[in-house]
Amino acid sequence: MVVKPDWLRVKAPQWQRVGSVKETLRDLGLNTVCEEASCPNIGECFSIGTATFLIMGPACTRACPYCDIDFEKKPQALDPTEPDRLAIAVQRLGLKHVVITSVNRDDLADGGASQFIKCIEKVKKLMPKTTIEVLIPDLCGNWQALETILSAHPHVLNHNTETVPRLYKRTRPQGDYQRTMELLRLTKELAPWVYTKSGLMVGLGETETEVIEVMQDLRQIDCDILTIGQYLQPSQKHLNVQEFVHPDRFASWQKVGEEMGFLQVVSSPLTRSSYHAEEVEKLMQLYPR
Repeated sequence: MVVKPDWLRVKAPQWQRVGSVKETLRDLGLNTVCEEASCPNIGECFSIGTATFLIMGPACTRACPYCDIDFEKKPQALDPTEPDRLAIAVQRLGLKHVVITSVNRDDLADGGASQFIKCIEKVKKLMPKTTIEVLIPDLCGNWQALETILSAHPHVLNHNTETVPRLYKRTRPQGDYQRTMELLRLTKELAPWVYTKSGLMVGLGETETEVIEVMQDLRQIDCDILTIGQYLQPSQKHLNVQEFVHPDRFASWQKVGEEMGFLQVVSSPLTRSSYHAEEVEKLMQLYPR
């Protein structure tokens, strides 16, 4: 058994602020990936009034062995009131930057693209100055659905690579590395004004060379933003951690990524794809499009 090191300990959250965010979410009947995926940063993010909204869930049509989101073969029908409730939550929390993600909905012809569109439009109507980031699934390679999402003009489109190609079969059995790369490449082709983003988990048995190769692949398709974080096992039934990567290596990857040309690299043991996502506003000011 690999023992969790001291650098993965998180500070106790400010429960008053956390409770306020939770109250808003419960009142509006909304889900967050922060809660559903057992994110270690939930205390910090909730305490400063940020959250990553999880739409079309909470159950997912895929059962990836690293993920703590529930699996459901027959998910519920889409809720037409969800986009309105999400926009109201953004307004109540006063968010300057919002991240909207979803479970995989392989049961839907468009993978849920229409619901993403509605959520983006509702937030823009109620909070026109709020920047919007969407963290989308691979849509089973439905590029027309991708174009539909981009037509709503989110500011950032995020799709996680998650791991190195060699580990895809074990980690993301229903995913495909080349499909992920194609989604990010096409995004830039269809919407050159959007900031593209992707994330990697480490500690699953990948090598240093493999991590660098993925970073190179992402730069070859002009991915703008990269996040790298430590995989943490949600429960005994999930994939085991193979290694707790030292913070120095995360710092090294950040330096390498910046030298490669990423506009922003967020790399630390507790980094998650939406961690400190609000900092993208600074990037947009430095590199306006």
